[in-house]
Amino acid sequence: MKTRWRWVLAGAGLLVVLAGCTANEPSTTEAGSGVAAGRAAVPQGAPQQGVATPAEPQQGETTKAPAPPTAQAPGTTDRKLARSARLDLSTPKLGDVVSRARVIATGAGGYTGQESTLEDSASLSLSVPAEKLDGVLDQLAALGKVTKRELNVQDVTAQVIDVDARLASQRASVDRIRALLAKATSISEIASVESELTSREAALESLEQQQKALAGSVAMATVALSVTEVTATGPGQTSDDSAGFLPGLAGGWAAFRTFGGGVLTVLGAVAPFAVVLGIPAGALVWWWRKRRRHGPVDEPAVHAGPAE
Repeated sequence: MKTRWRWVLAGAGLLVVLAGCTANEPSTTEAGSGVAAGRAAVPQGAPQQGVATPAEPQQGETTKAPAPPTAQAPGTTDRKLARSARLDLSTPKLGDVVSRARVIATGAGGYTGQESTLEDSASLSLSVPAEKLDGVLDQLAALGKVTKRELNVQDVTAQVIDVDARLASQRASVDRIRALLAKATSISEIASVESELTSREAALESLEQQQKALAGSVAMATVALSVTEVTATGPGQTSDDSAGFLPGLAGGWAAFRTFGGGVLTVLGAVAPFAVVLGIPAGALVWWWRKRRRHGPVDEPAVHAGPAE
């Protein structure tokens, strides 16, 4: 009897142990549903369990931010520059320098503009490509002695942008007026639209001319060249050629010619006075001398003798 109860109690204890193990271990279905529910509960974009996430930077650690897209720095746009220069030269060979200056400008792809030539000086306006201006100035400076050299640069970027914008707007305006002209039906409407179209086309042509002028000033540079002729052995020069017998003889002859010219100038200035005043004065002197020569002769005094 006791043995039977022992077996019954042992069997009941075994059943209790098996039931506890079964309750502690979740079933495969419950585990799968739990995982799915957990994934559904995680919001989109939140890090999921088991998925590698980038480690957050610790204190004192430098992180590199993603490089922003490359942008053009302000002020690095294509600048529109109008360049001009002035060059003054002195040379003993005026004609030769002027001819060579024309050749230099033409060889650089430019041309000669206004030109004025006098006896001892000349001035030229040369237009050359802007990118060749520095080289042209160096070649011109080698033709004589440089007395003055200037280089001017004017930024016309704002003017170019403004004219381009106004030109685009004016073209659109002209197109709209032409569209209205095509839809006009009455004579009064046609006349009014044509008048407005003529005015806007004139403004458009003016802007186009301004655009061409700005483009020309940027593409071509202007050189104002002034050439003055000087003598190689003039007064005050200290060149080696001015020393020696022959230069001294030439200088003395030049001084003699200057003195002789001054004397002749004085004689020429006195000659009219000599003619006008000399003839009457000569006649007066001649008359006075003749009168003295033929004047009355005093008779000797007669002394009365003693009476006889």
